[in-house]
Amino acid sequence: MDEEKKSYELPKPVKEGDILEVTIASVGGKGDGMAKKDGFVIFVPNTQKGEAIKVRIVSLKRTFGIGEKVEE
Repeated sequence: MDEEKKSYELPKPVKEGDILEVTIASVGGKGDGMAKKDGFVIFVPNTQKGEAIKVRIVSLKRTFGIGEKVEE
């Protein structure tokens, strides 16, 4: 029996400590910016929609990651 894997069971496209460039696509209900990397959601506090930034992945959860803005 071949079952489809749930999205949270698939390998994540990022790991803790990664630094990547993202564009904030929207802002969530708690005010954190939301970006995506290969469909994987990354929340970034203190950002605004449309902002193109570098983020460091600081934490990974089952279905999303948390990043922090990297100052250049």
